[in-house]
Amino acid sequence: MAMPPVLTPQADDFPRWYQDLVGKAELADNGPVRGTMVIRPYGYGLWERMQQELDARIKEAGAQNAYFPLLIPQSYLTREAEHVEGFAPELAVVTHGGGKELEEPAVIRPTSETIVNEYFSKWVQSYRDLPLLINQWANAVRWEMRPRAFLRTTEFLWQEGHTAHATYEEARDYAVRIHRDVYADFMVNVLAIDVVAGRKTPVERFAGAVNTLTLEAMTGDGKALQMGTSHELGQNFARAFDTRYLSKEGKQKLVWQTSWGSSTRMIGALAMSHGDDHGLRVPPRLAPVQAVVVAVKGDDAVSAEARRIGDTLKAAGVRVQVDDRTDTPFGRRAVDWELKGVPLRVEVGPRDLENGTAMLVRRIPGGKEPVRLDALAALLPAVLDQALLLRQSRERRQSCTTDVTTAEEAVEAAAAGGWARIPWAVLGAEGEARLAEQAVTVRCLVGEDGSVPDADDAPGSIAVVARAY
Repeated sequence: MAMPPVLTPQADDFPRWYQDLVGKAELADNGPVRGTMVIRPYGYGLWERMQQELDARIKEAGAQNAYFPLLIPQSYLTREAEHVEGFAPELAVVTHGGGKELEEPAVIRPTSETIVNEYFSKWVQSYRDLPLLINQWANAVRWEMRPRAFLRTTEFLWQEGHTAHATYEEARDYAVRIHRDVYADFMVNVLAIDVVAGRKTPVERFAGAVNTLTLEAMTGDGKALQMGTSHELGQNFARAFDTRYLSKEGKQKLVWQTSWGSSTRMIGALAMSHGDDHGLRVPPRLAPVQAVVVAVKGDDAVSAEARRIGDTLKAAGVRVQVDDRTDTPFGRRAVDWELKGVPLRVEVGPRDLENGTAMLVRRIPGGKEPVRLDALAALLPAVLDQALLLRQSRERRQSCTTDVTTAEEAVEAAAAGGWARIPWAVLGAEGEARLAEQAVTVRCLVGEDGSVPDADDAPGSIAVVARAY
């Protein structure tokens, strides 16, 4: 009898494949409260690498890290009407503490615009205090009705940036900078995911914002996944919290603001964009373990050589782990590392030692070949290439995107497992509402040349339409 596959094949049931992968690649387990998750060490290692790459880009954009409380007075959220209306169904509210009913309920942070503005209004006094550029790495809670590990969880980890500026133009340009130089650069060049950068429609944008910029990825089953957003808040929160500054001319003026965020959803995007029937495929620039050196058998000489190779590769700048757990069968360990998507495996056994070689197994693009031991250190950095992943991501999106002329054709394209592009002037808000009845959404608006429109009604805008996770 043939052995059953380790993972449900993607072609049979993509959501089940994803659920299998999250568990068997040891990314996460379900938490004890519905919709929560326990992120396991390998999954958290991916998040740490994402943090490092994003944090460097955020700081390059001039923002500094801070931290704001998890508990927010409920009254703060009611000050900005659109904001509270948008988040009301997702709020978790604390009514008791220390055995007593609280005088005012506290909301567990769904996002921090309100509490940040409470303090921005204290910290900003003069034009000299601007721009104020703050980021925080934290958790957030949004009560999720249809949870899915990493993609939609009641509690998730993220970064959220909040800024205040003297003028509309400065705030607009900073939101664009984060969208392009932080998020798009990271997602394309580190995650190797071919994202579409665009503008959300008024129906889809962030509650309380005047503009939302988004990055949308196509998953392996042709759906869309929002990867990160950058919002222009205008003066909505500044007005609600009276966040003003004294201008050079001696006049009191409201600040202009942005907020922006990305989360552990990116781990799910990584799996759904690059994973195959054998497991994850992690881009080398992101991988916490770029190469694993596997001792095939419990032989002292083999284990010693595996450790020596590990030290040599580490000195060459490769993030490496040595697997000398020879009390576990080699086949099982090989499958485990394949599930985890480690880009390279260096396998060493007694016969390899005799030949002065090791077997080099490449997760991307696949295949194996013997390599001389004395050539490994020079070879490995050169084969840690992720261009193939980005190219496959781009080719999938392009081949699964259809240009259409009616809302009905857009629904058909989405139902067939792909995206559709339709002129926004043809679709409009009325057509968008018809799509929503079929669980299809306008993911973003893009220009005819692929640029990001500078207005909701910019001429020539194209609506990118899909079903989404």
